[in-house]
Amino acid sequence: MSAPEVEPTTLPDNVIGFQERRLGRTVLRTYRRRIDIDDIVPNERQPRLGPKEDDELQRQIEANEGIFEPLLVEPHPDLSDKFRIIDGDRRWTNSLVLVGLGKDQYRQVPVEVTDRTLSDEERLRVWIYIHRQRKEWDAKEKEMVAYRLVDLMGRASAANILGVTVRELDKLVDVFELSERFTNLREPGAAITWARELMGVSKNLLTPSVVDAVVAKVAQKRITNSKDIRKLRTILRDPVAKEHFLSADGDVDSAILRIPAKEEKSEKPELIAGLDAAMDTVRRVPWTSLDELRGNAEVLRSLDDAEALLKSLRKSLSS
Repeated sequence: MSAPEVEPTTLPDNVIGFQERRLGRTVLRTYRRRIDIDDIVPNERQPRLGPKEDDELQRQIEANEGIFEPLLVEPHPDLSDKFRIIDGDRRWTNSLVLVGLGKDQYRQVPVEVTDRTLSDEERLRVWIYIHRQRKEWDAKEKEMVAYRLVDLMGRASAANILGVTVRELDKLVDVFELSERFTNLREPGAAITWARELMGVSKNLLTPSVVDAVVAKVAQKRITNSKDIRKLRTILRDPVAKEHFLSADGDVDSAILRIPAKEEKSEKPELIAGLDAAMDTVRRVPWTSLDELRGNAEVLRSLDDAEALLKSLRKSLSS
């Protein structure tokens, strides 16, 4: 359900006034201030999933002597004088870690406060708009957010907020669910890349046993490059190569070796290819052999027959 509307926030004495901020289709009136970290409450309907503590982000906060980009927050609908996060959950979480380590200089957090509590749909639209401007959206967040939105709002509303069709939404969700099966990777965010590559294989070829085999071989470090998944499009069409890949000993490279080499087909018409072959045969006859055949009646008769045949063929093709 949408959060209840509340009266516009009364500005603190040290704030001059509201500013207008346009985020896609949503226009917000906000003001900036600093507040105690304990007066900020995380959003229980946060689109981002997974752990939020990040050692590198903590180092960045310390290097900048605080959060560089203010959190976007709204007046909490149920807790007086508290603010709920719209965007900035990771920044708040890692600042809280630093404060928990006794670094109280990070207790006062810069925030941008909306003049009212947003509806659930407005909050999600704003969050998605902000994150689409960041590099990580294409890298890993699109599928995760699609999955989370379906859980929060259902398929139709999720597709509307993301601006995609329900079919496109379902594909994003399928990729995220598959990515959850790729574990123990050196870079956890790479799971989405593996899932995207695997979902790129034709559904007619991508049976449950194939998916299970790929997941297992990636975990065993038998497949180490996600781009190798593209070779499955060839492997899975060959019964022998497919059977080998699905076996305990099979991998992408060894399965490729089971595919018989295809005979190259000439693009030339059969007649031209035959003439080319005949001329090539004549050219390869050594001159010493030709000297030995000089005056040979049988060879001369064959040449006469060939010459007559070629003249007849030329006449037929020229008319």
